[in-house]
Amino acid sequence: MEFREEIMAGIPDYLPELQEYDLNVSHAPKRKEILTTDQKKLALKNALRYFDPKFHAVLAKEFAEELEKYGRIYMYRYRPTYKMYARPIEEYPAKCEQAAAIMLMIQNNLDPAVAQHPHELITYGGNGAVFQNWAQYRLAMKYLSEMTDEQTLVMYSGHPMGLFPSHKDAPRVVVTNGMVIPNYSKPDDWERFNALGVSQYGQMTAGSYMYIGPQGIVHGTTITVLNAGRKLSKNSDLGGRLFVTAGLGGMSGAQPKAGNIAGVVSITAEVNPAATDKRHSQGWVDEVYSDLDLLMARVQKARENKEVVSFAYQGNVVDLWEYMVEHNIQVDLGSDQTSLHNPWAGGYYPVGLTFEESQKMMAEDPEQFKEKVQESLRRHVAAVNKLSERGMYFFDYGNAFLLESSRAGADIMKADGTFRYPSYVQDIMGPMCFDYGFGPFRWVCTSGKAEDLDTSDRIAMEVLEEIANNSPEEIQQQMHDNITWIKGAKENQLVVGSQARILYADAEGRTKIAAAFNQAIKEGRISAPIVLGRDHHDVSGTDSPFRETSNFYDGSSFTADMAVHNCIGDSFRGATWVSIHNGGGVGWGEVMNGGFGMVIDGSADSDRHIKEMLLWDVNNGIARRSWARNEGAMHAIQREMDRTPGLKVTLPNIADEEMIKSVIG
Repeated sequence: MEFREEIMAGIPDYLPELQEYDLNVSHAPKRKEILTTDQKKLALKNALRYFDPKFHAVLAKEFAEELEKYGRIYMYRYRPTYKMYARPIEEYPAKCEQAAAIMLMIQNNLDPAVAQHPHELITYGGNGAVFQNWAQYRLAMKYLSEMTDEQTLVMYSGHPMGLFPSHKDAPRVVVTNGMVIPNYSKPDDWERFNALGVSQYGQMTAGSYMYIGPQGIVHGTTITVLNAGRKLSKNSDLGGRLFVTAGLGGMSGAQPKAGNIAGVVSITAEVNPAATDKRHSQGWVDEVYSDLDLLMARVQKARENKEVVSFAYQGNVVDLWEYMVEHNIQVDLGSDQTSLHNPWAGGYYPVGLTFEESQKMMAEDPEQFKEKVQESLRRHVAAVNKLSERGMYFFDYGNAFLLESSRAGADIMKADGTFRYPSYVQDIMGPMCFDYGFGPFRWVCTSGKAEDLDTSDRIAMEVLEEIANNSPEEIQQQMHDNITWIKGAKENQLVVGSQARILYADAEGRTKIAAAFNQAIKEGRISAPIVLGRDHHDVSGTDSPFRETSNFYDGSSFTADMAVHNCIGDSFRGATWVSIHNGGGVGWGEVMNGGFGMVIDGSADSDRHIKEMLLWDVNNGIARRSWARNEGAMHAIQREMDRTPGLKVTLPNIADEEMIKSVIG
């Protein structure tokens, strides 16, 4: 069956051929045994809902085996045989161009070059899923192929609930992921609901089809490393500085590429050989070592010569940290990007166990595995503390490293009950970027043509340079960093999967760049529609006390109104699709994420949607940050009110600290 016909067929009226378990791709580890016998029966009944009863006898046996072997029912039999990647938009069978763009984004999220565990429909972070199983994928793609611009597809944690009548300006897709009732929202509950096939962890850009490969996190990491370096020295030259971190798999291997762009020597530890090989073959890391003596000799030479080079250590990061403590090696910048939001199911591998031993233990003896992880975290933190005492600037990348270390009883807390180390948002991204409205704006050229991406890069650079000429002093550094980024975007070979780009921009920048793209599409300088979106660690879309809202000090960092309002507000201002997730980069239950995608096609409607939606998507968060009394946000929202007719935001009055002390003591 041809690609288009297979998409339109959805779940076929026959049993596809069984496929061999492909050992050439990275697979998710076996999930925790969590279901009772009755619950296993329920999981089978739930899975069989997608299929004609005439196939039930065969599929029930098959799905029961999958559940036993992998802890989930993935329906491998129904994995498509066609190549999975983001095709040019015109190749998708669709009645509505917006639907075709969404199909392109879904396939990009599942592209083996992009996805962490593609056959288990996991895009990144160890458990960030696009769908729970392949029947859901097939059904969703069929619905999208049939959709008109007066219908909306409703998605419940990967399950396509159906197409519903709506109207042209309504979102084409509305996505929810992991929305579990709070009193039933503990780790074992999530595991159970996922195994039953009724809920999933969608991360944010995975479950809302907006992931663009490692590029997104590369930019955030680059900005973070540059500004962390500025905390060490006003001198912006980071030549010879050493940056040490971990994780080449679940968080996409961004750190070595970011280190190279920032101009440092970097070491990234990774326990999974497949992840290391993947990133090395893709050119995201320069050199790989498994011998620490050889690695450190090479690092020393690189530092002396001020080389810009990235190293991967094929081994456990704790061994790396402890070796540097023992041998008195000076580290300038330290962090961690292992997927500690998912600590018990492959997000973190404990020291002292091989990769294979860990995979076996987490499935067969989860309690012992948890003990090993927590023991490892205590050693991990102890080594980091010693290097920090010697002058290293260490920051948490918002992956729950601090949180899980504290839960493990590691020496990670200060006397006042706060963490020893700041989150990268708390210390860097929040006050320097998010409060001023700067965050990870991104776009995808649906033609699949590199020349369209080149044109979009030039347009974005020209817009930013023009804005920079009239920008206040407070945001000049942000403007400069992002102009530098976009100028070097092509030469840094950031594209993996779709022809996509990410750029930190504020509301003015996003709106003007998008409007310029729309005009270029209208004039034929860009040959096909563009999908606009953003990442989750942004100004408005995410509430998380351990990352995005960690620099809120008014007691509201644990509230989630901002993310929910962002999603709702985007939906009636022109977003093509919207999403709300219980979960994101720091884990299920630790964050609320609201996201969007917008297709622009050169039309007047697109112009209107750009002006209405992008303004809200950013300024909702700036207003909220201003109300938290964040100084940069107060400045930014006042500037926006001066610029935008009809915008009136409630501003905080600042109480005198001494007066408060005189009242309370």
